[in-house]
Formats: sequence, C-alpha cells, structure tokens
Amino acid sequence: MAAVDTSLQQRATGAAAELAAAHRAEQPLKLYGGWFCPFVQRAWMVLVEKSIPHQYIEINPYQKAPEFLALNPRGLVPTLAVPMDSEGKELKPLYESTVVCEYLDEAFPDVTKFGPRLLPDDVYERARCRLWIDHVGSRIVPAFYRFIQHTPGKPYSIADVRGEFHTHLKTFAREMDSGGPWFLGERFSLVDVMLAPWAKRLFLIDYYKPGGVGIPAVGERGEDEQVWARWEKWFGAIVERKSVKDTWSEEDQYIEAYKRYAEDTTQSQVGQATRQGKGLP
Repeated sequence: MAAVDTSLQQRATGAAAELAAAHRAEQPLKLYGGWFCPFVQRAWMVLVEKSIPHQYIEINPYQKAPEFLALNPRGLVPTLAVPMDSEGKELKPLYESTVVCEYLDEAFPDVTKFGPRLLPDDVYERARCRLWIDHVGSRIVPAFYRFIQHTPGKPYSIADVRGEFHTHLKTFAREMDSGGPWFLGERFSLVDVMLAPWAKRLFLIDYYKPGGVGIPAVGERGEDEQVWARWEKWFGAIVERKSVKDTWSEEDQYIEAYKRYAEDTTQSQVGQATRQGKGLP
C-alpha cells in the first residue's frame, strides 16, 4: 500500500481562513472539519447560510487528537459536537454530512434568527428533496471520484466515466424547477447544498483530465440543449453563492490536494473505496 498522504496543507486559506478565524472562539456547538473536504463544506455552508453560532476546529487528518477520536472513533470529518446541557460541558457527536446538515436545519428553526428553512415544510416536497439528495450522494458524487481518479490502463475509458457523469448531471437537471436558479426554483435548499462542493471542484477535472468535464457547447447538444442550459443556470448561481465562496480556500490549494486523486494514488478512504469499486465511506 502507498504511504498515507502527509504533505497536505493543514490550514484553510483565502476566504475560508477568514471564516475559520472568525469562528475560532469557544462556542457550545463545534464543527470539526478539514478545509479540503467537500463533505465538511456542506456542513460549513449550512452554518453560514443560517448564521448559527459555532466554533470551527480544523482537524489534522493524519494526527487526530484523542479528544476528537473520543467524539468520533471513525475519525471522519465533518463531526459536529452538540451540547447536551446548558453549560455545554456534555457533548455528543453527529457525523455524516447529510445528517449534520439536516440536524442544523431542524435544530435552528427560528426563521427570524436563522433564516429560511433549507427543507420545505410540505411533507411530500421534503421527501422529494431527500430523493434528490440521495441521487447526489449515490450517483453524482461517486461518479465525480471515478472521473477524477481515472488513469490510463483502467478497464474502462475516460469517455465511459465522462458519459456516466453527464448522465447523472442531466438526470438531476431535469428535475429542477424550470424557473431557477435553484433546484426548487427561487428557494435555496439542502439539495443545492449537497451538490455545491463538487460543483465548485469541477475545475479540477478540467485541470487534470484530458477533455475536462466535456459538457457540449451550445448548439452541439442535440435534444439535451435545454437540460444543459438548466444545469449551467444552476451551476453559475451556486459557484457564486456567498456560503460557497466563504467556505472556499485558494484554488491552487485544491489543485495540490487533488493531485493524488488525479494520479489515483490517494490513500484517503474515499479514494480507496472508489479504487475498489465500493460505496463511499
């Protein structure tokens, strides 16, 4: 087995560094995260969207502190430490980014303090959102990693992984409200949050892979002209969303961090699972 990646920049830079510094002070609610991790960015975005008081704690992914492992023995980020008493001395963990995001939306429901809810009140629409959150997690995100980890000699071509990725993006775009810009139309939701970190990282596929993401040019899309136009409307809005930009480090840091994915040498749990054809951890 290759050595674990140990040269990764261990602190956020750019706008994300400013955000982390602004949330360095002690708070009962604590987010343990890593600047490079798209799953962390999901939770961090929700904290920003809802202006929830919290302490941000950057975790060294290779030297996890004992107190962090006591909270989450799996050692994965994001981990949310939730206060269970009024003094914030008893903390219990939540992890898995979708769980953390839904918890934050439900635990801070006061719209006058924390802004609009990120899942609809209507029970059917809320369930429908969860279907498309699942599509992001079970289809689009794994396809992203298969794409960026593709190297010559694989039993499938880069055209194959590009086609798979395009299929999942188009399926998602077809379900978007026609008005936009967000999945639900004018209402920003957790569906948008769930895909935002990987949308922001698509430039890495353009940087590392021959042919890049490869979405056809306008006028060359045949029957998919409208669906790609809808995707691009959403994409243009999400990469400029304040919560996305505020939780983003400098782009050259991501280029360095994802070099091992592009070479398919990363020993991250996500990278190993993708290499072995398993589901994401």
